[in-house]
Amino acid sequence: MLNRQKLTRRRDLIGTVLVSVFTPDDLDLIKGSPSGRRNVLDDLVVARQRSNDKIRTDMDKVLRQRNALLKGLGGGKRMDEAAGSTLDVWDAKLSELGDRWADLRSETVAALLPELVLSHERLSGSKEAVTCEYRPIWRDGGLAKTLAEARSNDIRRGVTTVGPHRDDLHIGLAGMPSRTHASQGEQRTLALSLRLAAHRHLAELHESSPILLLDDVFSELDPSRCAALVQALPPGQVFVSTAGPLPPETQSDQRLGFVDGLLSAQ
Repeated sequence: MLNRQKLTRRRDLIGTVLVSVFTPDDLDLIKGSPSGRRNVLDDLVVARQRSNDKIRTDMDKVLRQRNALLKGLGGGKRMDEAAGSTLDVWDAKLSELGDRWADLRSETVAALLPELVLSHERLSGSKEAVTCEYRPIWRDGGLAKTLAEARSNDIRRGVTTVGPHRDDLHIGLAGMPSRTHASQGEQRTLALSLRLAAHRHLAELHESSPILLLDDVFSELDPSRCAALVQALPPGQVFVSTAGPLPPETQSDQRLGFVDGLLSAQ
């Protein structure tokens, strides 16, 4: 979780605190690989309900076990009855956990979408239609059926080729896929909108606003977007770091800076 928004819980003497972190690398979220979007969605699933982390952990373990077995089959050369029975066990476990995880992902996306639309409108000043969909190809028939159909291919390739670990979160703008058809500025705005939407959703869900950390975000935005972001910042504790000046619209309770290598109040 180093190069994407972090949704983490910090434990101290006063209990558990949810922290959201946004870094410059997150601006590549929209045009990047599906893994980044999956990670953001899965982090949000866990942040909504901490007990969901066990489902994700168990699913990852089963997937590793299945992949290890597939790799050891040597493209099918070492496939026998015992290996087939073991593969049946891993398929059953992965199917159960994968279907449950997909349900949680779908519920999370449905809850997130209204906040995403609102956040994008605030940042862009536009009412262009924003969509956010989770629609894995295996959902209609269920993961068990899909794994069975893909088994020969999985054995040949030595890896699990279908399942939640291969899914994507599809984000669109004005009826087109944002990953391929949105401009760089539009992609950056969508990435910020997604992060702020997740933050606001968690604040409403838990009735407590997470701490928001913004690391050098303004350097990647034009002045109008910087001003819009300042206006769209949620209530609660917000910490901003920047290598340049803050937007003039920024109102802060405390400003710190480095002078001759020393941190001091500004």
